[in-house]
Amino acid sequence: MNHMSADHAFADPAFADPAFADHFSAAAADYASARPEYPGALFAWIASLPQARARVWEAGCGSGQASRDLAKVFDYVFATDPSAAQIAQANGPANITFAVEPAERCSLPDASVDAVCVAQALHWFDRDVFFAECARVLKPGGVLVACGYQDVDPPRKILAAVDAFRSEIASYWPPERTFIDSAYAQFAWPFANIPVPAFEMTADWPLARMLGYFSSFSAVKNYREATGRDPVTAYAAAITAAWGEAETSLRLQWPLFVQARRM
Repeated sequence: MNHMSADHAFADPAFADPAFADHFSAAAADYASARPEYPGALFAWIASLPQARARVWEAGCGSGQASRDLAKVFDYVFATDPSAAQIAQANGPANITFAVEPAERCSLPDASVDAVCVAQALHWFDRDVFFAECARVLKPGGVLVACGYQDVDPPRKILAAVDAFRSEIASYWPPERTFIDSAYAQFAWPFANIPVPAFEMTADWPLARMLGYFSSFSAVKNYREATGRDPVTAYAAAITAAWGEAETSLRLQWPLFVQARRM
C-alpha cells in the first residue's frame, strides 16, 4: 500500500459498501466542526498498550477528529470511513492516510497493525465481521480499543431547557443509540480484556458551539426529514434564556467509556 499524505484521500471501488446506512454524510461539515474533543490522556494510554507504535488503523474515522490525536502518538495512522462525504472533510498531518472503506473489509495486509481504534462508531458496524477483520490485520499481541461518549451532562441552570429539547427528539434516534447508552457492554468482544483507567471528557463552550453540536445529531437529521421542522431552532430561545450571555462559555461534560482488548 502506498502511504499517501493526509492532504489526499482515496476511494477504492473494491472496498465500497452498498449496504452502508449513512446517517452523517448530509451533515458532514457540521459534524466535523461540532463534536467535542477526546482527552489527550486517552490517546497516550492507547499508545502505551501495544508492543510498538508503528501503525494504527482507525475504523469509522468520520472527519478525522480522533485520527489527528492518534497521529500524535503513533508513527502512522490508516483512517477509514465508508462515507466519502466524511472523508472529504478529513484533514490531518502527513502521517495519516484517509480512505473510503468500510470497517468490515479494509485494504490493510494481514498482521500489519499494532492497534485498531474506533471512536464513537462501533455501534454502526457489523461487529462479528469487523472483529474478524481486526483478528486478520492485528499483529500478535495487538490491541483493539473502542471508545465513545454518552449524552452531554450540561450545567444545572440549562438542564431543564436541554432536557425539553432531548425529549422532543428522543424517538428519532436510530436504534443503535442504545448501544452507546450501555457503553457497548453487551457486545461479544473478542480477545482478552484490558482494564481501563478513568478518563474525563469536558469542554468549555459558548452557546453557539453547543447548538451546533445538537444540530449534528442523527436524531435531529431524522426529525427534520420526518417533520420539516428544526428542533434546535424550536428550542434555541428557551436554551438561550437559561444560558444567559451567549458568548459566556459553560463547562460541559460527557460520560466517556472505553473498551479495550488484547489479541
